[in-house]
Amino acid sequence: MKLEYQNQENKYETVKEVIKKEFAISERLFLKLKRNEKIFVNNQIALPHQLIQLNDHIVVDISFDEQSENIVPTKMDLNIVFEDDTMLIVNKSSNMPVHPSMAHFTDSLSNGVQHYFLENNIKTKIRPVNRLDKDTSGLVIFAKNEYVQENLSRQMQAHLFQKSYQAILVGNLAQKTGTLDAPIGRKEGSIIEREINKTGQKSITHYHLLKNFKDYCLVEFQLETGRTHQIRVHSQSIGHPILGDTLYGKASEFISRQALHAYKIEFLHPVTKQSMKFEIPLPEDILLLL
Repeated sequence: MKLEYQNQENKYETVKEVIKKEFAISERLFLKLKRNEKIFVNNQIALPHQLIQLNDHIVVDISFDEQSENIVPTKMDLNIVFEDDTMLIVNKSSNMPVHPSMAHFTDSLSNGVQHYFLENNIKTKIRPVNRLDKDTSGLVIFAKNEYVQENLSRQMQAHLFQKSYQAILVGNLAQKTGTLDAPIGRKEGSIIEREINKTGQKSITHYHLLKNFKDYCLVEFQLETGRTHQIRVHSQSIGHPILGDTLYGKASEFISRQALHAYKIEFLHPVTKQSMKFEIPLPEDILLLL
């Protein structure tokens, strides 16, 4: 995959300026491109400090043959929502972690994507851009190269990447909309559980009540920050834990996991700069509760 720029306005003086300012490439990736001779001006390999002239054509080849050799490929029936040369977007089911671990060495989503990449001769590492808890279902993006991963990560930091969730909470909400602004940190004595505490990281969650039922409610959440277990911790903090969340609430006879689904993502395409929006319906185990 290539990034291209035509110098029609003499906006930049050197090749490096184009790479750093026009393409917003990190120093680490820049050095990698330079080392591998992936930078060209008018089809000739270029030096970073080379001066550019009017109408020069600058091309950066951001493709590298790579592989995550430590991830075991496992054949899975992936629910692919979108794919192009830059990314793969998958609708992850519940009871499936994104990353392999000792307990899930061969059955994580990354194992399935690794098999898919190898089967389709896609020579790249496994790079999940956003992460979901094992029992949270929904949209996960895998970047197909380092540049795309960096670009989408920067969009998250600049709040240009919007992540929306729907969840069923225990009890009824009195307010239709609101913002939960409370710092989240690791709970003392636990490597998994988080809590609201003064030394935690700033965490902001916006919510919108969709419907109150008899004993629970359907709520939409939008994250301004992306802390571990953020929606789960914030929901618990206002006395309305997510239904079925055994870590921050209690088990439910109606659903076997926390009723939380990452249903929508919005961002700018890293290469075309077009607005991208993907939205998927609630899974069956949550729909049955409505």
